[in-house]
Amino acid sequence: MKVLVTGAFGNIGANVVKKLLEQGHQVRCFDRRTEATERKARIFKGQTEVVWGDLRSSAAVAAAVHGRDVIIHLAFALPPMSEYRPEKARDINVGGTQNILNAMKTLAPPPKIILASTSSVFKLDPDNQSQRTASDPVQATDHYTQHKLECEQLVQESGLDWAIFRLGAVPPIAFGFGAGVFYIPLDTHMQFLHPQDVGLAFANAISSAEVWGKILLIGSGTGSQICYRDFIERLMEALGVGRLPDEAFRTTPYYTVWMDTSESQRLLNYQRHSFEEFTREMPSLMGYRRHFVRLFRPFFRRWLLKKSPFLKAKCASH
Repeated sequence: MKVLVTGAFGNIGANVVKKLLEQGHQVRCFDRRTEATERKARIFKGQTEVVWGDLRSSAAVAAAVHGRDVIIHLAFALPPMSEYRPEKARDINVGGTQNILNAMKTLAPPPKIILASTSSVFKLDPDNQSQRTASDPVQATDHYTQHKLECEQLVQESGLDWAIFRLGAVPPIAFGFGAGVFYIPLDTHMQFLHPQDVGLAFANAISSAEVWGKILLIGSGTGSQICYRDFIERLMEALGVGRLPDEAFRTTPYYTVWMDTSESQRLLNYQRHSFEEFTREMPSLMGYRRHFVRLFRPFFRRWLLKKSPFLKAKCASH
């Protein structure tokens, strides 16, 4: 099939493009032109068509959508940008999604759309401990989740063939180290989603007759319902930093959850990798940074902990 992938050169997008190509689809990639996206695009040189543009441009979006059978819409302004510049983020997220839908409606027959949403849209329960299903209540808790829910509604009310994938936590290949590391409480439930599994889920959906009109919860299989503590401790271990103190982390509830992925697995057969497998991959994913951090471990550890606002507050109160 002829497929458009928006946000094609992001962490998720590159894995989706790879799996689509492996299955023989004709792939058109749409993304903003930056040094980072140009580097990623070179990986697929000669294998895909690339359209550079901005979701806020209806003309650029129409050119990208034209002649496609399926749209996989991944592009989105993420936190922290969505929280610091919510108006711009909404123009990209909600306005961009509307531009895609408008362009689709001008075509005959119109293409189908798969929207990437997030497990973060579920309403927090008192302890946030239950395993969620697609029918459970949702509630926006910040600009990012508000935009995701608005986009879900736009897609469902579009009159087009649609599917919505609420994704678990997909770790980036290139890990960053900033204050955001400390904003997730250690005991928070996280539905781990391996980057290769998410790529396969989207690719397999293209040929499925049963996914349309459904909201599917996408997460990796057995052993992938973890707590944030599991992830951050394994990451710090892979780097050679060692376990970070509990008091450096936020304690108020966070909006990631565990999900029942049985229906999505039945329809898409995509769960190939576990969290344990990913932890074994972590050292190689760290690349040269792992050796640099190990060499300067005490300095890096102090530098990282200084970024925790919660540790700063605790120290200031004593």
